[in-house]
Amino acid sequence: MAIFYPQAQLHPCEHFNPRPEGNAGEVSLLVIHNISLPAGYFGGNYISQLFAGTLASTAHPSFTELEGLTVSAHACIRRDGSVIQYVDFMQRAWHAGVSSFQGRSSCNDYSIGIELEGTDTLPYTCAQYIALADLSNYIIAQFPKITIGRIVGHNDIAPGRKTDPGVSFDWSRFRQSLEFMNTKTNTNTDTNQDNNKGLSA
Repeated sequence: MAIFYPQAQLHPCEHFNPRPEGNAGEVSLLVIHNISLPAGYFGGNYISQLFAGTLASTAHPSFTELEGLTVSAHACIRRDGSVIQYVDFMQRAWHAGVSSFQGRSSCNDYSIGIELEGTDTLPYTCAQYIALADLSNYIIAQFPKITIGRIVGHNDIAPGRKTDPGVSFDWSRFRQSLEFMNTKTNTNTDTNQDNNKGLSA
């Protein structure tokens, strides 16, 4: 069964393949990336063209090094908060590259990759944080093995090779926006209130 985010614009690409069968391909990791093409430039269709394999290497001098590159992400969040989905979440997008998490390699096999249109050093927009929270909550509801400790940056699974989403990404702000974190907080609050009632009875 295919899984697509209801709020996303669909731009299907061919840069994906099936996940491994069984536990090896069970989705349990969410990876946050950033991307801008050219570097530091926002807007336009270059990101979608890259994932579709149609990016013209002559469109910008920096694109020559991308010629023939076959990469993708499951989804990308633009600066205005709009979400574009390229790959069915049940399929294996090509976003992580050489990677490892908690001793397990080939993160593409069991992860979902989300790109934020941005750079390591420029602040992300409020619209992006809102959209990322909504998208992440949707993904977590579909794949409950993604826990708070299994939501990471590209830099976490490819240290020394990748740095995104960078120092500009506010992890605390993002984590506090996740529904299961809010549920945990509300549960703790309710428990404390019940304990206080017991003390005052």
